[in-house]
Amino acid sequence: MSSLLRIFSDDPIATIDPRLYGSFIEHLGRCVYTGIYEPGHPASDAAGWRTDVLDLVRPLHVPIVRYPGGNFVSAYDWEDGVGPRSKRPRRLDFAWASTETNQVGTNEFMDWCKLAGTTSMMAVNLGTRGLDAARALLEYCNHPRDSKYSDLRRSHGYADPHNVRVWCLGNEMDGPWQTGHKTALEYGRLAAETARAFRQFDPTLELVACGSSGAFMITFPEWDREVLEHTYDSVDAISLHLYLGRYEHSLADYLASAVTLENQINAIVATCDYVQARGRHKKPMALSFDEWNVWDMKKGPANPPGMVRWSEAQPQVEQIYTFADALLFAGLMLGLIRHSKRVRMACLAQLVNVIAPIMTRPGGAAWRQPIYWIYLHGSLHGRGDLVETRMSGTPVTETKNHGASPDLDTVVTRNGDQLTVFALNRGAGAHPLELRLDGAVCWKMVAHELLSSTDLEATNSPESPSTVAPRKIGLTPVSADGHLTLRLSAYSWHCIRLIATV
Repeated sequence: MSSLLRIFSDDPIATIDPRLYGSFIEHLGRCVYTGIYEPGHPASDAAGWRTDVLDLVRPLHVPIVRYPGGNFVSAYDWEDGVGPRSKRPRRLDFAWASTETNQVGTNEFMDWCKLAGTTSMMAVNLGTRGLDAARALLEYCNHPRDSKYSDLRRSHGYADPHNVRVWCLGNEMDGPWQTGHKTALEYGRLAAETARAFRQFDPTLELVACGSSGAFMITFPEWDREVLEHTYDSVDAISLHLYLGRYEHSLADYLASAVTLENQINAIVATCDYVQARGRHKKPMALSFDEWNVWDMKKGPANPPGMVRWSEAQPQVEQIYTFADALLFAGLMLGLIRHSKRVRMACLAQLVNVIAPIMTRPGGAAWRQPIYWIYLHGSLHGRGDLVETRMSGTPVTETKNHGASPDLDTVVTRNGDQLTVFALNRGAGAHPLELRLDGAVCWKMVAHELLSSTDLEATNSPESPSTVAPRKIGLTPVSADGHLTLRLSAYSWHCIRLIATV
């Protein structure tokens, strides 16, 4: 018996903000140094940027990149990373027990963004510093000229302002691991004052307040409620973070755990709506899921065995992803798209080397991890509008931790005359899926890309970079009344594209 997916292509639910497919670069491990930046590498340009990495980043069309952290930002003095490189201090980064050389800083990152075809989401230090340093950085980045910090930027060779539009007000300030950790009251008041100052400078900026570091926090979602009580009218969004790993879960439980993301979103939406109602606020609060990914901390530990404390750019948090990880990643991305009415921005953490879709070897190759392909499909084809669908007849798998989990997960987007069906089969058996395209438009299938593997532990490497990679499969005709049936192989990801016909 097949499952039935009815697609109401004329009924949009929400317009998807392209920034849903953002990413993240933090001064952590080898994300920056030997990741995006490696002077002397055979593929590096005159400025030290790895062009082989840029060649993998550009096809993703990443719309926004969060920088410079992450935990790193909570003790970061932004002034250390500007001006002549020879005069920049070396600093100890307490968050990751490393030494930061500051050879890449604000201006260099803005240069890299232009090369990568992306824009910046800047985080400010509200851990060890506060309003005054944040205000100075804003002036440095965004004011044209004839002020202390804008003229300082100009003296550093950047006559034009960077015009950063999105600002994160700190990072994970509820976490006791965070340098400068604060209570919700302490942080909420500081974030509100910082936001008000930023609004004085430019009321059109987009500001993101720190939400909980994760639903695992004992203070979740009370922290978020209290922070919003202070900041609701001053910010545009509140952040969410989530990492999921296999740990001791069965495969079925592991793949089903994608529902955790949607449960977390639902809890925060309820919290935001409560604060909105209680405070008689007019706007609904948007969400910024500015850290999310698959992260098995046993495979990618923050402090790996043999790590030398206070060293420079040692491997940290480097997880080699399997095909099974890519399936969970797909479930998380579908959850973000499904909730795009409230989730306006999201940042895959991170972009290079650190739990990343792109890996490098110092002095050597760069290659794509299995999750790269899911991210690529979403970013390229998951734009436009989220459209209404109804699924019936979905097989389920019983799991210990997540109950009855549907084997099939689907999301459909429409961008003008193009329709994309994302379909994930996380079940152990193949299953037919019937599509019924309702609406005034007739459709023709133009592409069907499949990511599958008989080996759930398959990975990619410089020696075998395409072990897990999508392949194009035969196109299925759409009947005159808008029907087609697909066979979804066990443990598979599908990106199906259709175009409107006259």
